[in-house]
Amino acid sequence: MLVPALIAFAVVILLPFIQSLRLSLYRFTIDMDRPSFIGPGNFARLLSDPGMGTVWINSLVFVVLTTAVTFALGLAWALMLNQPFRGRGMVRALTLLPWVLPSTVTAFLAAWIFNGQYGVLNALLLKAGWIAQPITWLAEERGAMAAVIVTKAWLSVPLFMAFFLAGLQGGSQHQVDAARVDGCHNWGVLRHVIVPHLMPTMIIVTILGAMGNLQAFDVIYALTQGGPIKATTMLSVEVYKQAFQNWDMGTACAVGVIWFVTIAVPATFYLRILFKREA
Repeated sequence: MLVPALIAFAVVILLPFIQSLRLSLYRFTIDMDRPSFIGPGNFARLLSDPGMGTVWINSLVFVVLTTAVTFALGLAWALMLNQPFRGRGMVRALTLLPWVLPSTVTAFLAAWIFNGQYGVLNALLLKAGWIAQPITWLAEERGAMAAVIVTKAWLSVPLFMAFFLAGLQGGSQHQVDAARVDGCHNWGVLRHVIVPHLMPTMIIVTILGAMGNLQAFDVIYALTQGGPIKATTMLSVEVYKQAFQNWDMGTACAVGVIWFVTIAVPATFYLRILFKREA
């Protein structure tokens, strides 16, 4: 029964991965008839390039901040939707809308919101008197990074919320009621009852979220194309640029290997937690 799935995995994932590992040891550009073996030359050149260090740091900052923002908003939203109120089902359904929409559509909406000339965000900030002149969000390094983080978090909050809400509904209301009877207020209930109950879910969701953010490409490229001046160029975007703009397949595969090793770190923690729970 596993053979069809194993064949599909080998053809779609395993063989291309092995081919990428092989090509990472070659110099292979569009003007070359055949690859030229250079050993670890691509890796040595990338690791000595300050630009590659910037790309890796950008990826780390993006993953950490996006995961943290998504975690906080998803948990807060799940706690609110776990309370009984009229229209709760409708609000839950509407919450999933950003996750259902295609990510490129969301990125184009975000580009309109963060536009420096006619963007909605600048209009609101100017009307509130918080800024004196429009901010060119996508043309500034910090503004562009903030834009991609907010946009990716907006897309991911519904998924985090769904996991947290499922965990909350699987908990015991009697423990919450007992804590309130013992004098715990909302913060005490959250700290001593809800968080310990949700801790396994929190760990798994955080690791999966970090892995997903490391693989993010469509939102970033549609919103900023990695700019300005590589300010939002992540490992995923760098692979695309090396392969389909510079037409340097050897370097692109080497970046892909670095990207794979980076993703393997949270994946290892996730698998260890998963196997420990099954054991």
